[in-house]
Amino acid sequence: MDLQEQLKKLFPDHQVSNEPEETNEVEHELYVQKEPMICKFEKRNGKPTTIIAGYEGDDEDFKILAKEIKGKFAVGGSFKDGEIIIQGNYRDKIMEFLQKKGFKTKRVGG
Repeated sequence: MDLQEQLKKLFPDHQVSNEPEETNEVEHELYVQKEPMICKFEKRNGKPTTIIAGYEGDDEDFKILAKEIKGKFAVGGSFKDGEIIIQGNYRDKIMEFLQKKGFKTKRVGG
């Protein structure tokens, strides 16, 4: 007995709706600045990290951008003191991703 049959037994009067479900997610528009964002590579405690700084918009927008980057590249990271800290050396990939989103980037160090 599959799930649909079980539901029909539990709720015999229910009519299935063919209307598409509404999603409440709204695409958030990020502030694209004129000044370039700084992407740098550092070693912290012997481990490679990529740091993105220099965003002039709202901190909430920068947190959303951090979440997008972490999800896209499947990496760990955090947002602290106006900087996105990503675990690993993903500077080139992140710079390319930001440029596709319309941001200007500047490579710092190495």
